[in-house]
Amino acid sequence: MILQYERLWPDHPFVFRIPYQSLRGPDSDRIRYVAAPGGTAADIAPSVLRLLDDVDDEEMIYWCADDKYPIQLVTDKIAALMLYVRQSSEISGLMFCRCRVTLERPDLALYPREWPTPSGDILLERRAWYQIWIHQFLKAKVLRYFFSSMPDSVPSAKAMDTLKNDIIKLADHRLFVTKENFAVFGESTQNGRMTRNCYDSIRNAGIELPQKYRRPSRKRVTMGKL
Repeated sequence: MILQYERLWPDHPFVFRIPYQSLRGPDSDRIRYVAAPGGTAADIAPSVLRLLDDVDDEEMIYWCADDKYPIQLVTDKIAALMLYVRQSSEISGLMFCRCRVTLERPDLALYPREWPTPSGDILLERRAWYQIWIHQFLKAKVLRYFFSSMPDSVPSAKAMDTLKNDIIKLADHRLFVTKENFAVFGESTQNGRMTRNCYDSIRNAGIELPQKYRRPSRKRVTMGKL
């Protein structure tokens, strides 16, 4: 995932925080390793909270779990939107990949009002936690509240997608999505198997695959179209 950001957005401003238990690499200008609990699905929420330990609630961060990776990014648009949301006191989150429910069921996922930005882009406000797992800009307080509200017992990572529906989104946690799509993301795995698109991406990058991932699924799973 990180290599894809380096390739698609060489001058990106991010410092990726990577949770680890025992194995880690060296820190760099763009990577910081953070010791965190791990091993079970129930450790996911505490791990995310550990990554946020020293982050102010109002800081806008880039939320990018590694089960997804970028395939295409309209970086000039994304960079401009990033500057805009960092200066806005009303926006607590912005997703720039409009896909799935936010595209196919706007009546369910979005409020009808359109919010124009100074540069002419249109933002739509999301009603709940729809598409919270896709890479996006979020204020730290949103992630902190979201993962603090997860139950202590989580049977699997996939179960969190259902459990999130029991978490009430606070009124001041206003999450938006761009009306126009500016990114394409790929799913890394599905049902415990690596997707074909992720397998091809890793092979093309020259990364050696662990033995257990050398028989990928035939399915290609992507989000967004440009």
